[in-house]
Amino acid sequence: MSDTIADGQLPSLKLDADGLVAAVIQDDATGDVLMVGYMDEEALRRTATEGRVTFWSRSRQEYWRKGDTSGNIQVPRSIALDCDGDALLVRVDQTGPACHTGARSCFFTPVPTQTGQATAPPDDGDDA
Repeated sequence: MSDTIADGQLPSLKLDADGLVAAVIQDDATGDVLMVGYMDEEALRRTATEGRVTFWSRSRQEYWRKGDTSGNIQVPRSIALDCDGDALLVRVDQTGPACHTGARSCFFTPVPTQTGQATAPPDDGDDA
């Protein structure tokens, strides 16, 4: 995929009104979902060609690379477009925690289901 993107051939993205698609970030080794960010075509091109995951910050209105300030970098291993063309799955090698809170994944808050039971997030294997 990166050869095609490097040549300027982007996949057919279905961008939202802001010109973005959701990018689900998944740990390549464990399969755990780490976070969700947003990419435009340029962020996707940078991710595919520069060896670091790049997002578009909706709040700051600028590009940012995960780990530039924290050191918790994400190296893309594969990128897949969903069947509707409006979301990306980016499998990464994650260094350190993915969440700005210091948690391994941004998905750690249980949400009650119709049965009234909270669904526990997956165990991150960290007994600390």
